[in-house]
Amino acid sequence: MLTEELVQGARQYLMNTYTRYPVGISRGHGTRVYDMEGREYLDFLAGIAVNALGHCHPKVTLAIQKQAQSLLHASNLFYTEPQISLARVLVDHSFADKVFFCNSGAEANEAAIKLARRWAHERDGAGRFEIVSMVNSFHGRTLATLTATGQDKVQKGYEPLPEGFRYVPFNDVEALSQAVTTKTAAVLLEPVQGEGGVWVATQGYLKACRDICSERGALLMFDEVQTGIGRTGRLFAYEHFGLAPDVMTLAKGLGGGVAIGACLATDAVAKVFVPGSHASTFGGNPLACAAAVAVLEVILEDQDILGHCARMGEHFRKSLEDLQGGCPTIKEIRGMGLLIGIEVSCDARELVEGLRKRGVLANATSDRVLRFVPPLIVSQSEIDRVVATLGDVIQASR
Repeated sequence: MLTEELVQGARQYLMNTYTRYPVGISRGHGTRVYDMEGREYLDFLAGIAVNALGHCHPKVTLAIQKQAQSLLHASNLFYTEPQISLARVLVDHSFADKVFFCNSGAEANEAAIKLARRWAHERDGAGRFEIVSMVNSFHGRTLATLTATGQDKVQKGYEPLPEGFRYVPFNDVEALSQAVTTKTAAVLLEPVQGEGGVWVATQGYLKACRDICSERGALLMFDEVQTGIGRTGRLFAYEHFGLAPDVMTLAKGLGGGVAIGACLATDAVAKVFVPGSHASTFGGNPLACAAAVAVLEVILEDQDILGHCARMGEHFRKSLEDLQGGCPTIKEIRGMGLLIGIEVSCDARELVEGLRKRGVLANATSDRVLRFVPPLIVSQSEIDRVVATLGDVIQASR
């Protein structure tokens, strides 16, 4: 089947919920993917930060194959070894004491919102229920998580939205202080706003978030769906800031390409979830958990993935800054580790198209921000190629 046949099939059979690039991907290996016609692309999108170890990593692939031969699904009415093993690794390497597994980042954030409201209700009664989140945030597409998302374009057409959500500007301590009241159950934020334009929280801001929540009896919840599992050069982004949340959500890179989400919390918070209070039929299924265990084993034990990510992120930024020196189109370079955003003065989508035509995959998070989230195993030479290609694309667009 050729790409054009896939395009026609999508038009005929799929709901039109995505603006897709005209590429039909048939296979991938490492940092490369190949289309239906055999053309090679350097993948600096990585399934939108999902393929943390690249495509078809041998250890992850073997773990999936072995698990598929023994048990795919049993439901959470029973115990399975991969789920407990994964939960143990996450708890041992984070602030958390307990984990709830689901299937996506949106479901993980939905669980966090429910957990916060139930915790506040049991502690203070029905009057404490508000969730404070950030302008330009992104937390998912369910009705609650799109309401928590501080972007009108995501919410448009879904009114009336659930009540109990407030928004404050990112990195604005005074606005946060005014917003957190006796009605606030939790503050929810991303340490780095990915979809919102790759904005990094300041050290002082996250410390203020921690202090305000602790002083006023609200939970601090970090959405690490995009920043978690090594993306920033640490296993979790919160580790860069010398503080910990009460609740954290994960997805994307956790399963290395297999759908899985997780909501982590301290014992004091997690205890309000009891049988019947929340659930997920497919959450924590043996296949997804086996894949995630393999991902974490590679990152934590087999290789210096975190150190490599930090070094490659630093090299990427330095190379982009060198390019920026002679390229006024590049206005600002933002990010942490291998989550890089480039604000440009032109249409970022045109640059994405130019890169694609030259064999590089990236995306735009807005009209003016280009985003790169390559696999954590990316090489320096691959980064150099992308920076040089970006320079060629910008030059050609003038």
